[in-house]
Amino acid sequence: MKTFRLAALLLLASMAAPPAAPVLAQAAPAGPNGPCDIYGAAGNPCVAAHSTTRALYASYKGPLYQVLRQSDGKSLNIGVVPASATDKGGYANAAAQDTFCANTYCWISKIYDQSPKHNDLFQAPRGAFSGPAMGGFNNLPLADMAPVTIGGHKVYGVYITPGMGLRLNDPRGTAVDDQAEGQYWVINGLHYNSGCCFDYGNAEIDSKDDGNGTMETTYYGNSTGWYHGEAPGPWIMTDQENNLVGCVNKGSASKLCTGLPSITWRFVTAMAKGEPHRWAALGGDAQRGPLQVMFDGPRIDVTYDPMRKQGAILLGNGGDNSVASQGTFYEGAMTTAGT
Repeated sequence: MKTFRLAALLLLASMAAPPAAPVLAQAAPAGPNGPCDIYGAAGNPCVAAHSTTRALYASYKGPLYQVLRQSDGKSLNIGVVPASATDKGGYANAAAQDTFCANTYCWISKIYDQSPKHNDLFQAPRGAFSGPAMGGFNNLPLADMAPVTIGGHKVYGVYITPGMGLRLNDPRGTAVDDQAEGQYWVINGLHYNSGCCFDYGNAEIDSKDDGNGTMETTYYGNSTGWYHGEAPGPWIMTDQENNLVGCVNKGSASKLCTGLPSITWRFVTAMAKGEPHRWAALGGDAQRGPLQVMFDGPRIDVTYDPMRKQGAILLGNGGDNSVASQGTFYEGAMTTAGT
């Protein structure tokens, strides 16, 4: 299994400690590369790269996300501030959002995939669970609910409350069945709940529960309905369908993961990796330090080995469109199938 440890360390090393106001991400980075440049250089190119806060490639100049204005139904793509003689750029143009959404409400209606695969995320459709929006779709996140700063510049995360979510059920190039993959996300470590399930990653293409091993995502929260750590949580785990998984207790029916730590960091980087017969979860403070291994070992049992992943991409809810979760997303990426 490729550990991606170098990529994680370089990503985390670019994160600055906060001033008085909450701050996510970068002081001056060591080089121009973004997370997906680092993944690519290690032979693990991104198949999806989503962020409302910054470019995940040094060369990316396109839109990061789209906002939809309540007052007249018009949309605006929010792009990247270009580099200048006095500013390295690369962060989201939140000022354009503030101007466009002044004196009204805006929702985040699309998060663009910065990778060449164009796996953009849209309003999640109805699945086994119905969302609260028209037609059973999920609600869209409000665009200005999660302001943070990058290098002194205001940007916005994706603030998810129960009933919200984004998804793509016809992706290109994502891992399916038992193919290896890696994925990471950066989130607000203080915004979570015990509802199912605040996820990002690989899920079912029909938005339904298609059985054990049909999804593989990062998860964050303090749900105790499946595997979990000791109270109070929250915990960094994976969602492998019909199980939030923080460990595997071979030879025991217990789903208590005694070594799984409760997380207290303001900003969290979490990573999930899977390959035949094995999976791992890692996590760390997104503003300093390396990642620590939460678990690295075998699949739960034969119903998860081999995996039967389907490759859809979700953000903010469960594989079957369960809509009881909450959390705040800043950025995330997935590697191409087989890496």
